[in-house]
Amino acid sequence: MEAAESAEAVEAAESVEFTEPATGTGPAAGPLAGVRVIDMATVVMGPYAAQILGDLGADVIKIESPNDTVRVGKLHRTPGMTPLNLNVNRNKRSVTLNLKDGGERARALELIGTADILITNMRIGALRRLGMDYDSLAAANPRLVHVHAQGFRPDSDRSRLAAYDETVQAASGLLDLAQRAGDVGAPVVLPSIIADKVAALTIVYAALAALVHQRETGRGQRVEVPMVDTLLAFNLVEHLQGRIFEPPMGPTGFPLSMNKGHRARPTKDGLAMIIPYSPQNFRDLFAAAGRPDLADDPRVNGEFIDAQRDGEALAELLETVTPRLTTEEWTEVCTKHSIPVGPVLRLDDAADDPYVREGRLLDVADHPSEGAYRVVGIPLTFSATPASVRRHAPLPGQHTEEVLAELDRGEVRR
Repeated sequence: MEAAESAEAVEAAESVEFTEPATGTGPAAGPLAGVRVIDMATVVMGPYAAQILGDLGADVIKIESPNDTVRVGKLHRTPGMTPLNLNVNRNKRSVTLNLKDGGERARALELIGTADILITNMRIGALRRLGMDYDSLAAANPRLVHVHAQGFRPDSDRSRLAAYDETVQAASGLLDLAQRAGDVGAPVVLPSIIADKVAALTIVYAALAALVHQRETGRGQRVEVPMVDTLLAFNLVEHLQGRIFEPPMGPTGFPLSMNKGHRARPTKDGLAMIIPYSPQNFRDLFAAAGRPDLADDPRVNGEFIDAQRDGEALAELLETVTPRLTTEEWTEVCTKHSIPVGPVLRLDDAADDPYVREGRLLDVADHPSEGAYRVVGIPLTFSATPASVRRHAPLPGQHTEEVLAELDRGEVRR
């Protein structure tokens, strides 16, 4: 029964047909048409960044070994074609080259010589031994934007430490924030590889900034993206707080985010993220729930809500009344009174969520080797140069002969 329902859901879903790769530089080809990116990175951070550049129209060539861990996992129809691989390696051509082999390394160097941007997360020492560090490559291709990412700064005492998302969350202060906000002895790692993905987004904007410089001057440059530094800066935007001053005026930690009452509320038929920020928000909520007497509480009649002092107590009070209305009814109330509200999406239900369907964020496509699968949509639009998904994630080495033949014919687009 479940299999039949699943098949019907796939048939009913919006389908997406991939277009042929754009060969020109016009608007239909995307804002980065004519830019060549070499993805020589593993796992998620670098490949996700390269995938975004590919969505924006760049010609992305992935130089990979058969042992990339992103291709390892229990869920697959074809070996190497895991869910994570399907997500981060679309809009790319895959070339398999053994960089330890002199001849194949020479071919890789030729290919890098045609690139505008190189993305890699290999250790600096390994890059130097391969002749693929910035100084070595810039001599042959001075236009190259060489983006190197690793866990810690390469010139630091921690540069040799292996970096995983969990260790970066710890070293960037994110676990400290989780421990303090949850008031727990052993904080749980955020259930998202946020360090990898924030670093990936940083790689994208850094590479694009360097590309602007390259277009103006004809010169590339070295770009370093340390994951810990990136996530620490990301965390401190709001959480530096009182420590921004010298001497300090208070501790770190953004009060609203650290508020222990900052959670989804039970409704008559489920959960909703209802976040009253102002005293008026609380009073309107209490009135809508049929408890106008609670609006006399002095904690919701001042100039502002003291989240540090009263956040948890007010959350508990609020949760005595939210079960009186359904999620839809609360959405109407909150919309009327400009109170922040949002449904709690269960990821297993995402494909059937009206908002997701209308935005075509999980359409179904037909992969040549994998069959029907969900494609994560591009979450932005361009009025003149639309981004697009043009290529399915490739099999390992699927385009080796094609790309090397282009290289031999000198077919390099600038």
